[in-house]
Amino acid sequence: MSSSGTTSTALANGTGDTAPSSNATTASSSSTSQTMNILVHWDFLVLTAQITLSAMAIIWLGANSSLRRPPSAAPTKRKGKKRVEEDRFTEGFVASDAIMFPLLAGTVLIGLYYLIKWLQDSDILNQLLRAYMSVMSVASLGKLAADALHFLTTMAFPSIWSDRTGRLYRIDTSSRQQFLVSGDDVADTSVDDKKSPFPGRLSGVSFSEKTNNALWEIRHLFKEEWTVRMALHGIAKGHVNIKLNDLLGFLFAIMTTMAYYLTGWYWLSNILGSAFCYAAFTMISPTSFAIGTMVLAGLFIYDIVMVFYTPYMVTVATKLDVPIKLIFQGPSRSSILGLGDIVVPGIFIGLALRFDLWRHYTEQIKRIPTELKSEFTGETPEKVVTTTETQYRSVKAPYVDPRGRWGDRIWTATNLTSIFSTPTATPTLAATAFSKPYFYASMAGYAVGMLLTLTMLLVFNRGQPALLYLVPCVTGAVWMTGAVRGDLHDMWTYTEDGSLDTEDVVVEVDGNGNVVKEITEKGEKEDEKHVKDGNGSVNESGIAESSTARRARNQSEKGETRESPAATSRPGEGYDVFLFSITAPPAASVEDD
Repeated sequence: MSSSGTTSTALANGTGDTAPSSNATTASSSSTSQTMNILVHWDFLVLTAQITLSAMAIIWLGANSSLRRPPSAAPTKRKGKKRVEEDRFTEGFVASDAIMFPLLAGTVLIGLYYLIKWLQDSDILNQLLRAYMSVMSVASLGKLAADALHFLTTMAFPSIWSDRTGRLYRIDTSSRQQFLVSGDDVADTSVDDKKSPFPGRLSGVSFSEKTNNALWEIRHLFKEEWTVRMALHGIAKGHVNIKLNDLLGFLFAIMTTMAYYLTGWYWLSNILGSAFCYAAFTMISPTSFAIGTMVLAGLFIYDIVMVFYTPYMVTVATKLDVPIKLIFQGPSRSSILGLGDIVVPGIFIGLALRFDLWRHYTEQIKRIPTELKSEFTGETPEKVVTTTETQYRSVKAPYVDPRGRWGDRIWTATNLTSIFSTPTATPTLAATAFSKPYFYASMAGYAVGMLLTLTMLLVFNRGQPALLYLVPCVTGAVWMTGAVRGDLHDMWTYTEDGSLDTEDVVVEVDGNGNVVKEITEKGEKEDEKHVKDGNGSVNESGIAESSTARRARNQSEKGETRESPAATSRPGEGYDVFLFSITAPPAASVEDD
C-alpha cells in the first residue's frame, strides 16, 4: 500500500497539453487552431476512455476475486469430505488505520523525494526498486496468471454444457463419460455418441482411442488438485492445495518479471502494476463500511495535501520508473495513474460486492420451529417442573462459490445476452447469481469520479489528486444507495472481522417473522454436557475438551500444527526431519466444479 500510495495522482503530459499558438487575425490560422483543438480534445477523450475502462476492469476482476463465504452462509461440505478450506483476508483495517495510513504513505513519499534529490540521478534508485518490485511481484502476478488460466481451462473443459436444442450434458472426468442431465441429477445411462472430453461440436468427434485417452488425461491434469506437504523438524509443518494452473502461472510470473527487469518496458510495468492491484483486493479488507470510509477519508486528505501543496507526489510519480503506476500512451499525450487510485477505492468497492453477497444469503436463512424444554426443581426436591416453549432456529443456506464458473455459464447460455443474466441451467449455477445494487452503485461512482478527475486535468492542465474526486463519489454512492434502500442499519453492523460468522442459532421472531432476539446463552447451556472446566467445550462427538485441546484440533484441521515428533508419529515409527512432497489424487476422486 505504501508503494501504491506514493503515486496516487493522475497526470497528463505530451505535445497535446496546450494548443499551438497562432495569429488570431487570420481566418486560416483560426481554422487551424480550431482543428488542432478538436484533435487534441479527441485524443484526450480516447485517453480518458482508456484510463477509465482499464481501471474499472481491474477493479471488477479484483472485486469478484475477493468474494468469500459470507457470515450469512453455511460452510461448504463435499460428500465424504471435511469442510472445504476457505480463503481468508491477510489484512483487515482497524479504525486507527485512518490516521496511520496517511502518515506511513507520507513518510515513504517524502523519503523517496529527498532520496531522488540526494542522488541527483534516479537511474540508480530505479534499478534498485525495479529489482525489488520484480521479486515482490512474482506472487501477485502468479495469482493473476493462474486465475486467467483457470478461466481458459473452464472454457476448454467445462463441467456442463447445452446443445442448440437445450439439452444439458455433464462431463464426468472420473468415468470419462458424458451424461444427459436434468438439473443437477445425472441420468442412469451415458451418451454413447459423445466420447471426447470437449463440449459442443467437438464432443461428437471420433478421435482414435489413443488420442481420446490423451485428451481425457489432459482434462484430468488441469482439473485435479495436488497436495503439497512441507515439514521441517522443530520449526513448522503444513500443507497447501494447488493445481497445474497455479504452477504455470508462477512460471509465467517469473519470466515476465525477469523480462521487465531486463527491459523496463512500460507495458510490462502495467502488467505488474495490474497484478499488484488484483492481489491487493484478495488480501485486504476494509472490515466494515464505517472503517473503510474513515480510511478513505484519511487518504483523501493526504492526496490533496501531497498534490496541491507539495512537490513530493508529482516528482516521485514522474521520476520513478517502477510498477507503482499505470502508464497510458496516446498519439500526442500520455498519462499516468497511481495504483493507489485503483486499490484504495477498489477495496471499498469489493466490500460493497461482498455485502451484496451477504444480503443474498441473509434472505435465504430459514426459521425452523424448535421446541425448547427447561427443567427446574419445584417446591420440593422430588418435584421437577418441565416447561416447553417454541423458538425458531436460524438455518443458513450452504455456500456456493460463484467464482470460476464462467465456462459453465457461457456454454449453457442460449444467446449472448443470457451470459450476463441469471443462469438457470442448473440449481448450482442459479445459486451463484445474486443481485448487486451496491456493487453497481460503487462502480458508477468510480466512473463518475474518474471522469471528474480527467476533466479537471484538462481544465487546469496540471496533475490532479484522483482521490479528491473518487473518494466522495464512491463512498457517497454506496451510502446513498443504503439510505434509499433502507439498509443503513445493515451497512453499519456488517463487518468482516469474524464476529458475525456464527453457527445456526435459536431466535425469537415477531408476528411478521422478523428476528427479535437470538437465544445464544440458553442454547449453549443445552449443548454443553456439564463441562466442569470453565475453559472447556464440547466437540462434535459430545466429548468435553479443554481450550488447549480445542486449539490443537482446529490447528490440525488447518494443517498448521507445530508438534513434537512424539505427538505426530506412531509408536515404533520415525518422524520427518525434512519433508517436501507433491501428492496427486486418484483419477476416480477428481470432481468437476
